[in-house]
Amino acid sequence: MKTIYIIFFITILSFVASAQQASLKGRVLDAVNNEPLPFVNVLISGTSIGTSTDMDGHFILTGLKPGFVRVEASFVGYKRAVSSEVEISVVRTNTIEILLEKQNEQIEEITVTASPFRKTEESPVSLRSIGIGEIEKSPGANRDISKVIQSFPGVQSTPAYRNDVIIRGGGPSESRFYLDGVEVPFINHFSTQGASGGPVGIINADFLREVNYYSGAFPANRGNALSGVLEFFQVDGNKEKLKFQGTLGASEVAATLDGPLGEKTTFVFSARRSYLQLLFSVLELPFLPNFTDMQFKVRSRLDKKNELTFIGLGAVDVFDLNLEIEDPDEQQSFILSQIPVNEQWNYTLGAVYKHFRDNSFQTVVLSRSHLNNGAYKYFENDDSSEENKILDYSSEEIENKLRIENMSRIDGYKLNVGVNFDAVTYKNSTLQKRFYEDEILNVNYNTSMNLVKWGLFAQVSKKIFNERLALSLGVRADANNYSESMSNLLKQVSPRFSASYNVTSKWSLNFNTGRYYQLPPYTSLGFQQNSVLVNKENNLKYISADHIIGGLEFRPKQTVLFTLEGFWKGYDDYPLSVKDGISLANKGADYGVVGDEEVVSQSEGRAYGAEFQARVNATGGFNLNLSYTLVRSEFFNGTGKYIPTGWDSKHLLNVTSTTELKKGWRVGARWRFVGGLPYTPYDLERSALVEAWNLSGGPYYDFDRLNSKRFSPFHQLDVRVDKSFYLEKITAKFYLDIQNLYNFQAEQQDIIVRAKDENGNFILTDNGTRYQLKRVVNTSGTVLPTIGIILEF
Repeated sequence: MKTIYIIFFITILSFVASAQQASLKGRVLDAVNNEPLPFVNVLISGTSIGTSTDMDGHFILTGLKPGFVRVEASFVGYKRAVSSEVEISVVRTNTIEILLEKQNEQIEEITVTASPFRKTEESPVSLRSIGIGEIEKSPGANRDISKVIQSFPGVQSTPAYRNDVIIRGGGPSESRFYLDGVEVPFINHFSTQGASGGPVGIINADFLREVNYYSGAFPANRGNALSGVLEFFQVDGNKEKLKFQGTLGASEVAATLDGPLGEKTTFVFSARRSYLQLLFSVLELPFLPNFTDMQFKVRSRLDKKNELTFIGLGAVDVFDLNLEIEDPDEQQSFILSQIPVNEQWNYTLGAVYKHFRDNSFQTVVLSRSHLNNGAYKYFENDDSSEENKILDYSSEEIENKLRIENMSRIDGYKLNVGVNFDAVTYKNSTLQKRFYEDEILNVNYNTSMNLVKWGLFAQVSKKIFNERLALSLGVRADANNYSESMSNLLKQVSPRFSASYNVTSKWSLNFNTGRYYQLPPYTSLGFQQNSVLVNKENNLKYISADHIIGGLEFRPKQTVLFTLEGFWKGYDDYPLSVKDGISLANKGADYGVVGDEEVVSQSEGRAYGAEFQARVNATGGFNLNLSYTLVRSEFFNGTGKYIPTGWDSKHLLNVTSTTELKKGWRVGARWRFVGGLPYTPYDLERSALVEAWNLSGGPYYDFDRLNSKRFSPFHQLDVRVDKSFYLEKITAKFYLDIQNLYNFQAEQQDIIVRAKDENGNFILTDNGTRYQLKRVVNTSGTVLPTIGIILEF
């Protein structure tokens, strides 16, 4: 019925829609001192529609076709620039801000054409920019940025419908996220504490303007990352009038409101609420997730030399069990026996102040993030007695952060220096019984730990030889008061160096090398045994990773890019589980908690490979993103031999393409292939023990055979159809997104359940000390069609 209503609504709109024209207002400013630039030539990319700025840097373009566009800006003495993507509609006059950088030398031999594909002196390799059009229309992603980046080189996707950020063979805990310059620890609902994953993204796509994705060559002001950095940039609120947008998506309903708060201030606010709990209950799925989130941004241009931005992001997640299923099948029973009830909330609040001078600007970022994560589990889900409770977990992570930066442009040098200071509170109350080496370990502790972190960073960049060669040298140092080994800045010095040489206007050679440090998760720092921080006693250290990256880049046209990169990462001092004997580099892509155990800084590893990417971002509405990654990810085992990690997929292939058709139609498809991932077989002898099974509700892994098996490759086709109506009073968008169109069944590890007799009782052996276990073949995959509606007025 819902589908019928939507088809009827689209048909009516098709009759009333007429050719509408939109307009775009903007301003062009100096990127360093924020001064408006007059008489700048501005042009809609791919068209002849253009104008020039007035004395205050303002411009307006009219008679535009609604949709996604970019704006080119050129001015004598400045580098030509291409704006981030912006969507224009008839409902409102859209706005954009373009920053131009001064041209330090008169280039005569070659001219590097401005491009929508970002490249900086600090990061000439391993940096990709993602426009709002790619986010909005990406097939199979449902406007979730965590899924969109899975189409880019080096990013691994899984058939488990999770958003774990796994980059170039690194673990899910090795990336950091920034929202308008504010570090955001968690970007997914139902997040895995100590890692990055979760099934649904928190960040609302309605807010996003552009995303920068780094898989290496991290700038010095972005610390505590080993494999990836993602920078999310949000839109500003409408300067002229209040605007409302409602969205009905695959799993949630959302409302966004934006507009002016005075002459100098704008705001954007959104709230979302899922209806997954009702849907999953009807489908008799064994788990019932439910989430709510909110997001806001307030930006105030106090004057032309000062501006202040406030951002906020928060989520409340509840993960219940569906205990109302009558006569659950083996798969449902397996899930119900293992998954705990989980309640989680988190938020980040931040303020960014910028002050502009003649040749520099200063940035002060102050933020607070708070995670509250709780979970409990009863044996056989029988909560009639506290004696049945096998898990009672409660934890908080509170981070208060201050970062001060000074960016200067002096005689062609670009210099960024700064400091950061963090005050952290970590609390944990854990009551759990774990089974190790044929005996029960009682884990029962309460931690309340205060941690102070500090860091220094500087980076200097310069273009020479008629700006054909760009060089950048950066360094940062981090420390904290957790232990004596971590408190010395000189022990965590992190240098980095980049170079890029333009062989011609179309070809360039790029290079980067550096050493990066990351603090182990708070769950490891705060783990206790017998009221002692055992990992502090074990002299836990920062994790380090050395990177070497080299690449070749070819830009035959402004909108076409080919890149080829080779990379190598060498890990040292990775936490090693004392009880399991495996590196934490293998953990993190599952629900729950990572790192809450005794570990030692003794694991070493490596990840290496090559990436190829072809991108077409044509002004006519055709987009193509083809990426292939050959990657190996390996760590030493206890005998000194390299064995594959859980992310050693070997081959990653993604082909994503979208194209605009006539009358507001757009179609797209994504096909992805992931080589078979390694996995660890079960230890069925240990799992069969009654006292062992009753503590976990499921089987145990045989870590003596860590990742000795490998699944078959996984592949999937997603398709999407969009229809947009840009009317005078309303913008209406509809989409049909079908994931796994040909219903590929991905191989998964077998389900292990306890066998029952004809009376429904569990079969016991060895005088009642062991369960009789049974294997059940397990696959993952289903055709998943979803319909979305977006209304803006």
